[in-house]
Amino acid sequence: MRTILLIEDDENLSRGIAFTFEKAGYRPLTARSINEGKRLLEQQRADLIILDLGLPDGNGMDLCKEIRANSQIPIIMLTACDLETDEVQGLMSGADDYITKPFTLSVLRARVEALFRRMETNHHPILQSGQFRLDTHLCKLYRGDAEIPISVTEFRLLNQLMSNAGQILTKEQILAIWDLHGSFVDENTLSVNISRLRAKIEEDPKNPKTIKTIHGMGYVWVKA
Repeated sequence: MRTILLIEDDENLSRGIAFTFEKAGYRPLTARSINEGKRLLEQQRADLIILDLGLPDGNGMDLCKEIRANSQIPIIMLTACDLETDEVQGLMSGADDYITKPFTLSVLRARVEALFRRMETNHHPILQSGQFRLDTHLCKLYRGDAEIPISVTEFRLLNQLMSNAGQILTKEQILAIWDLHGSFVDENTLSVNISRLRAKIEEDPKNPKTIKTIHGMGYVWVKA
């Protein structure tokens, strides 16, 4: 069952949307503020977010940018603003779709289901290596069925290593992942993050079998 997180402060609208999607076989989670929405995102997995632009504790566009920095979860933005510039800004902030109020619940449901169909057509890759599985859409790492908590930086590092399993990546190539996201780091920072990952995934971090150091060259993710 797919879970939809609805962040909307209008109580009547929120109830109507939640009822519509529950009746359609989805599992709706509701939040009335940005802070409540963030808390639910930390506690539970959502497959799609319906996000109101105007919320009592902030701007939904800012939350959209924050979510998009760490995840590719689909986001539909709701707003009472019907200006073209607002729609452009919403889409530029990372929203996948933009619906102006008032709207019918049947239209919203159709937009949601269209997004899910698009996701299935362009299914996000799952990187599998032995017992490890990296979900590049949700930015999550699993050993078997158990999730291993990782930071955004650790995810980016893992994504690059696992995407190039069996290939030696130089430190310069790996450091480029931070440069692409506007952050400058040095080799020491890289070493620290490698050590943190090894502590999470290696049976013996001091004698790594999965992320190996190739002295004078860089690192390699060893194929299982």
